[in-house]
Amino acid sequence: TGSRGEWGYIRPILRLCKERGIEYRICATNMHLLPAYGMSVNEIRADGFEVADEIYMAIDGHNHYTMAKSLGLFLCSFVDVAARVRPDWVVLAGDRGEQLMGGIVAAYTYTPVAHIQAGELSGNIDGVTRHALGKFAHLHFAADRDAADRLRALGEEEFRIRLVGAPQLDELVQGLYAPPAELEARYSVNLRRPFMLVVQHPVTEAYGRAAQQIEATLSAVNRFDMPKIWVLPNNDAGNDIVREGIFSSRRGETYVFENLKREDYLGFLREAVCIVGNSSSGIIEAPTFKVPAVNVGRRQADRVQGASVINVPFEAGAIAEAIERASSPAFRASLDGCENPYGDGQSARRIMDALEET
Repeated sequence: TGSRGEWGYIRPILRLCKERGIEYRICATNMHLLPAYGMSVNEIRADGFEVADEIYMAIDGHNHYTMAKSLGLFLCSFVDVAARVRPDWVVLAGDRGEQLMGGIVAAYTYTPVAHIQAGELSGNIDGVTRHALGKFAHLHFAADRDAADRLRALGEEEFRIRLVGAPQLDELVQGLYAPPAELEARYSVNLRRPFMLVVQHPVTEAYGRAAQQIEATLSAVNRFDMPKIWVLPNNDAGNDIVREGIFSSRRGETYVFENLKREDYLGFLREAVCIVGNSSSGIIEAPTFKVPAVNVGRRQADRVQGASVINVPFEAGAIAEAIERASSPAFRASLDGCENPYGDGQSARRIMDALEET
């Protein structure tokens, strides 16, 4: 696991490993080990999980070349982990580059690979990575029928495709999120006023437009007289530009966090008027809470979406108009009966059953 996002995918599965007495090894890398991104490896340990390996891979610079070279470092190091541990399964989640490197190492050492969130469409290099990883994986865990159908179209054998849902929803359904009073006490924020949650990552293929893109979002959210809770972006190319824009142009009552532990992030998401930006949590997690998502740009392009998602380009006026619509009582009321297309909160059990039986 290399990022806070996919840690949410695998934590419910690891909880079941502990319940069922199944041995596991966590290899933590990339952002989990970086102080500038919250050192989320400490969160993993605080959750009661043992981290067997820590692999440093991130080269500073945050451009396309440092991203590629960082992945090469991880590839070389993970070979040694695989040789020492000799796992029965390598379990990978999502569409980030370090997951693809893990898949390459496992496939070339003839180690079975299970891929969570397989077959989905997503924007930029992430979408390419997800489908490339699919060719190295031996068992594909699809979150929805669209993804399962795509895996078939890509030539994957039927017996390898399992429609299980998205495991990161399990903890939402189980109520594993921080209540408002706890968040207010821990972070000195006032959640009795309506607030928005903002998470914007750089779009790697639009690296040269990162400054204009964050400026458009900031211009839009700054028009609203409500608190804004920002979570800083991941370490993809352009993230330093996005960070600089946030710190230089934020206005009003604004809180900025390098990282939030998962229970706290979910607590803020559940209470927010809306989530703004281009995080996958607006597409996958927010519908379970019936929280509107203003999805900006193409980073989540073509993904299956619930009725709670409003898509807009990187234009300040369009973003502001979408926030106005998302925060209206009428729109929120329209979501009362909406269902999350990514599952019912029972995914980890299905995944663990498949891993045990196969």
